[in-house]
Amino acid sequence: MTNKLPSVSRRTIVKAGAALGASAVFSPAILTYAQGETPIKIGMHDPFTGTYAAEGESEKRGALMALAEINAKGGMLGRKIELVTEDDAANAGLAAQKAHKLIEQDKVSLLMGAVSSATALSVNQVAHEKGMIYMVTGGHTDPVTGAQCHWTTFRICTTTYMLAAGLAETLYKKFGGKWYFITPDYAFGHTLQESYAKLLKKMGGTVLGNSLAPLGTTDFSSYLIKAEQSKPDVLINLTDGQDLVNSMKQAAQFGLTKKFAIGGGLSELEVLRALPREAKLGWWTLEWYWNQPNTPHVKEWVAAYQKIYTDGTYPSARTWFGYAGLHSLAMGVAKAKSLDAVKIARALEGLELPPEIKLQPNKVYFRPGDHQLMSSEFPGEVIQDGTYPNLFKVAEIVSGEKVALPVAETGCKLDYKS
Repeated sequence: MTNKLPSVSRRTIVKAGAALGASAVFSPAILTYAQGETPIKIGMHDPFTGTYAAEGESEKRGALMALAEINAKGGMLGRKIELVTEDDAANAGLAAQKAHKLIEQDKVSLLMGAVSSATALSVNQVAHEKGMIYMVTGGHTDPVTGAQCHWTTFRICTTTYMLAAGLAETLYKKFGGKWYFITPDYAFGHTLQESYAKLLKKMGGTVLGNSLAPLGTTDFSSYLIKAEQSKPDVLINLTDGQDLVNSMKQAAQFGLTKKFAIGGGLSELEVLRALPREAKLGWWTLEWYWNQPNTPHVKEWVAAYQKIYTDGTYPSARTWFGYAGLHSLAMGVAKAKSLDAVKIARALEGLELPPEIKLQPNKVYFRPGDHQLMSSEFPGEVIQDGTYPNLFKVAEIVSGEKVALPVAETGCKLDYKS
């Protein structure tokens, strides 16, 4: 089974607009666009091919839902908005090229996107050089809103430290403190592993070893053998996307899932769906989940998604990233009453997402000091005998403020011109 979703076509985009415009859940269409005004273009880079293709497709689906809603209410500044997408294939160099294209050729006014942390960092630099607001949807590595932060960049997904802090204590108390790591060998994996190791040491545990796996690895046998030889209490598998699918399948084939606990900082509904039963286990953190019976608007939003996308899928955290990301840009522009980047940045600082956009409990807002969205973590356990979409048991919903580093410890110093 593959975790790739069907791609979104132009016909689907039109259908999305019609469905959302007619839905009772969302406000009816107003469509009071200024006569003669050209549309406002928003550029989105994401991987639509390769290891993270399913996650990229989900982010685009969420963004298209937001696009339809915003246009149904009159667009931005009375102008219709258009989404221009580019496939970055989770490659940092290609993502920078695509960002330049979106800005210089397509003449976009705002940027958003990223599944790979490496692409988030590279486009972060391009956006800063061009003085353009960039909403990182799904690149988690700490430096994006830490040591490499810029006034132009904001982030929807949580940091790697927040991912680790949301689950580390549970793993330590439940299984023990001797951990072996399998880490994707790029920015996301490095900072996630460093965060886990820091927290483990603070709790009194031991790092037994750390294998670095290149992105796109298909054979994890050597890393799994090293992990088994170390006799860990927990194998911390920090891979994601198709790499996580492959590594968990092989861990099950080697019988390792019966020898020690397996957990990690991040999993995704797309990944859980692709796992066979024998590999469908472990403790992970999700950043949003479709089944929140006590949270307002979630049930209606899931229904709206399924009215548009009739392929039997459910929205994931990635879908929410794209949805919240585009809505956040629109709210920032509306508050600023301008497309001026500095005015939008100042408007986004401290901005709190309303219940129908945040789709989760706890306060969700952009922290002024580093532009990181304080959203929730959903740690829990995979349901081995679960059937899609009931694949995960959320243990608790943890406030972002509870697990985030203080701004003073992130290394972020926003570089507004004086």
